[in-house]
Amino acid sequence: MTLEQFIADTLSVTDYLRSRFSTEKIYLMAHSGGTFIGLQAAARAPQLYRAYIGVAQVVQQLKSERRAYEYMLERFTETGNSRMVRKLEAAPVTMTAGTPEGYLTVRDRAMHSLGVGTTHDMTSVFRSIFWASLRSPHYTLGEKVRLWRGKLSSGVSALWDEMLAVDLADRVKELAVPAYFFHGVHDYTVNYQLAKDYVEALKAPLKGFYTFEHSAHSPILEEPQKARRIMHEDVLAGANSLADGSGQ
Repeated sequence: MTLEQFIADTLSVTDYLRSRFSTEKIYLMAHSGGTFIGLQAAARAPQLYRAYIGVAQVVQQLKSERRAYEYMLERFTETGNSRMVRKLEAAPVTMTAGTPEGYLTVRDRAMHSLGVGTTHDMTSVFRSIFWASLRSPHYTLGEKVRLWRGKLSSGVSALWDEMLAVDLADRVKELAVPAYFFHGVHDYTVNYQLAKDYVEALKAPLKGFYTFEHSAHSPILEEPQKARRIMHEDVLAGANSLADGSGQ
């Protein structure tokens, strides 16, 4: 799978939904690694979309990983977790060498133990995601097995190397559609400040950045009431009155 294939697939699904619901344009929402694809799809074919909504927007993922590494190393040093300090020091993230395998091996576990991973209150992938998925009544046993087999085989992302190499702040400087960005302030899976800086520089007919103060990487799940209000009062209304700095 290549980036071009993912973007083409996104545009194909978009056309299918436009046809199925007999509408000229749809809303495109993407989360995390999906934002790396979604933002570029919206930039390529803005005529298909009413607005783009990026949740935990990827911008410069290598720089994000470097900041996450520095943050986690500092926190584990402060708390006296020498085991995690040794693991991180043995596999440093750098802007030249990227994300070594040793770092990726401990990345998720380290982030979740510090509340900067999938959710701010999650401390264990096994208890909070893996076990919960196995108990879900909405999927068959075979679907559950295939879900985790796919997750294990794809690693962090099927496009990980390209995500590390591409700077979306340079590639997508302008969108021709309204753009909304939801981001948890505790998110180090995809760095909050990098996303905020990107949106400030982005040119768009209408834009809004929304800080979720009690969230990490999944603000829609962690603060659903706030997310629903933004969708209803800003996104669907074509406004940005609830965005950071709006005075609301």
